[in-house]
Parts: sequence; C-alpha cells; structure tokens
Amino acid sequence: MTTQAPGPTPSERLDAAEEQMLQELDVRIAKSPLFVMGETDPSRPGHQNNLVGSSNPRAYALQSDDPRLQKMPEKPTLLDFFKYRFGPNNHLLQSAKHALAAGHDEETVLACLLHDIAVIGFIRSDHGWWGAQLIEPYVSEKVAWAIRAHQVLRFYPDPSVGYEYPEMYIRLFGEDFEPEDYIQEEYKRIKDHKWYMTGRLITINDIYSFDPDAKVYWEEFEDIVGRNFKQPEEGLGFDGSPSAHMWRTLIWPTRFL
Repeated sequence: MTTQAPGPTPSERLDAAEEQMLQELDVRIAKSPLFVMGETDPSRPGHQNNLVGSSNPRAYALQSDDPRLQKMPEKPTLLDFFKYRFGPNNHLLQSAKHALAAGHDEETVLACLLHDIAVIGFIRSDHGWWGAQLIEPYVSEKVAWAIRAHQVLRFYPDPSVGYEYPEMYIRLFGEDFEPEDYIQEEYKRIKDHKWYMTGRLITINDIYSFDPDAKVYWEEFEDIVGRNFKQPEEGLGFDGSPSAHMWRTLIWPTRFL
C-alpha cells in the first residue's frame, strides 16, 4: 500500500499564489533583506538577489506604489497609516481605553494608544526603540520616552502599583528567561527617571489577554490625538523630520531604492 505524499500547506499555497501574481505584474518587486532574513541567510551565496521577477521582459523595478497594497493619500495622517498600512490594532485601542477609563492624562492615553505602533506596522525586534523613534518628532518628549521605556519596564514587576511579570511571558519565553544585558542596563538607568511612571502606566494598561470581541473605535481618541500628535501639514513622510524616511518606507515598503 502506497502512502500519498502530503499536499502543500495553506502557507505554501498562499506563497505560490503570491508568486504567480507577482509574475503577472508589469513591475519587478524587491524584498529588502530584513523581510526574508531568518527564512534565508543573506550572508550565504545565492541569497543576494531579492528582486522578484515578472513574466514581462520589459518590466521595470518598482519605484512607486506597490499594486498589492492600498494606495495612501497624498498627505497621509496617522489615522491613514492605521487604516491602510498597520495590522490589527484592537490591542492598542483597548490599552488606551483602559488608560482613559482609569482617568489618566492625555499624554498617557496617547502613549498607550501608540506603544506597540512598531509591532503592528514596522518591526518587532526592539519595538520600543523603533516605535519611539517613529513618532518622536510629533509627540511630547515624555510620550516618546515612555514608549521607549515600556520595552524594558514590561520585564520588571513593580508591586507598588500592582504590576506583576506577565504570565504570557512565561509561556512565550520560559520560566528561566532573563532579559539581555542591554535591557538590564537600561532598566538601571530608567527606574528612577522623572517619567518612570508614564512608562510604567503603559505596562499596567498593556492588556495581555485582551478581549477579541470588545469593540473600541479610533474615534474615541480622535480629539486626544488631535491635541497631542503634531500632524505635519505636508503629510507624514514628507515633512523632512528625522523619522520621515520611516513613514515613507511604510508607504512604499517594496520600492527598489
């Protein structure tokens, strides 16, 4: 009796369908090394070319909008990125809702709303640093500091305010996990900082077992964002700020150069 070989997995079928779609486009689309690092080792021979081909021999490398993504407005706002580029954000909305219900000030609510902005839209590794850098030109120094700090503070209990080490981290990382040395050193630097409590309040309102059925809407925070996020007139990505290039990368994530 012969055993039939297993068919492709759903993920493999999705990859194949995307590859077919790419081949039919009139552009060749690049994937930055970071997009595939880990799945491949870019330092090894044969893994240097991340330019996806097209069946059209006259196709150019993509230098504009990716046809697979929703087109961004000409002068994109923070809300536009939440609508057209970021992944599911109910976790952030619920965290901000908890902070609002607890009566915290608007800067703290905004920090909770944006604390994982890097995770949902940019990158997971060192997301506190990336997220803070992304929004730093547009928020108060305290909000940016708190978002950067929450990356570190979440690993450290603070019984004085009822914050315990998350059980989810034990499941994710194991009981013997210890933060890396740079995290431990950063904690020593920030634990007595004047804005410590704002960073700590992010961890307190960071809902690790949030309700997937809860309905929280962006409109509930529209006024808070309007008063505390300095939306550039030119649109995020085009105002010449130190992080404008990061927003442009989110607009055109597969642009060749």
